[in-house]
Amino acid sequence: MEEATQTAKREQLSYLGYLAELLLAEVDDRDRRSITRRVQNAAFPRQKWLADFDYDANPNINPATIHTLAQGDWIRRGEPLCLVGDSGTGKSHLLIGLGTAAAEKGYRVRYTLATRLVNELVEAADEMQLNRTIARYGRVDLLLIDELGYMELDRRGAELLFQVLTEREEKASVAIATNEAFSGWTKTFTDPRLCAAIVDRLTFHGTIIETGTDSYRLNHTRHDIAG
Repeated sequence: MEEATQTAKREQLSYLGYLAELLLAEVDDRDRRSITRRVQNAAFPRQKWLADFDYDANPNINPATIHTLAQGDWIRRGEPLCLVGDSGTGKSHLLIGLGTAAAEKGYRVRYTLATRLVNELVEAADEMQLNRTIARYGRVDLLLIDELGYMELDRRGAELLFQVLTEREEKASVAIATNEAFSGWTKTFTDPRLCAAIVDRLTFHGTIIETGTDSYRLNHTRHDIAG
């Protein structure tokens, strides 16, 4: 009788263990699907991973700084990030890579080009949907704005962008990639006072990483040609 009881207990424990394994597998599967969904919702134009970044090719980038940013504490604090450097120096790679890392940690992320964002805001204003559009961008934890400074923005576009930045100020993070030093932003934002206000929104309590002037892509192309 006692032996039968012990056997029944072992079978029960075995069954409970099996159920626990099933439950853990289901949780892991849901986590993976959730991560995949957040990455997809971020609307990245292409996949970029921080693990693939070639720090040897750009010594301006401190791996320890990027590793710290990848943990996401700056996003939790609502702080901004600016990646400043010439074309081909890895700004977009880092921007997308950090965005992907944030999505994997559970943050809601959205990627957009600066001109695309401004065009969307202008269209929304024309259709009397501006508040709704700004609120939608305000709900994400991390807004990534790429190629800021490549094209001049008229006063209306700059003012609409400023509204998005003000909506997120010290509440939710904005990360930008720009090929123009802050001293040259008056070429993008032609109103000096508005330009200063935008720079203030994007740098206050933030991290600024200068990626330099040597093109990573150009150096690789030269290496391939030489090889």
